[in-house]
Amino acid sequence: MENLTRLQVLQNHIDGEFTASPSPFMLWMKPIVVAAEEGTVTFKYTVREEMSNPVKSLHGGVTAAIADDCIGSTMFSLHEETFYTTINLVVDYFAPAFVGDTIIAKTAIIRKGKQIVNAQCEIWNSNQTRLIARATSNLLKTNIVKKEL
Repeated sequence: MENLTRLQVLQNHIDGEFTASPSPFMLWMKPIVVAAEEGTVTFKYTVREEMSNPVKSLHGGVTAAIADDCIGSTMFSLHEETFYTTINLVVDYFAPAFVGDTIIAKTAIIRKGKQIVNAQCEIWNSNQTRLIARATSNLLKTNIVKKEL
């Protein structure tokens, strides 16, 4: 079997659930890979009952987790040898998504320095006409070497 880059692993899951994540939490969220390029990923999620708050809208903590995991996958797409950890995550919430809705999360690297990366994740409704949330994050390069898949 050939050795795939981390980006190729993401790309091999396009239109399917990303089951190769080393994150058990990401696996619980069941992301569908829509697109993956170096420095940007797009995932699709279906809002499930266990992802909701008492009024059946997407829980703010889950929204933040989606953004954090998507940004982490973006770092995965860069095929960095070491792990980056989140320093901060700022989420602005604009509109609700409800149980049964499909949402789209798309990331971008804003700036990549030698030690710190600034990235963002926008979460949209299914036809990308309504912005649900936007998160920005700074990540710090660690000396922890990532294991291969």
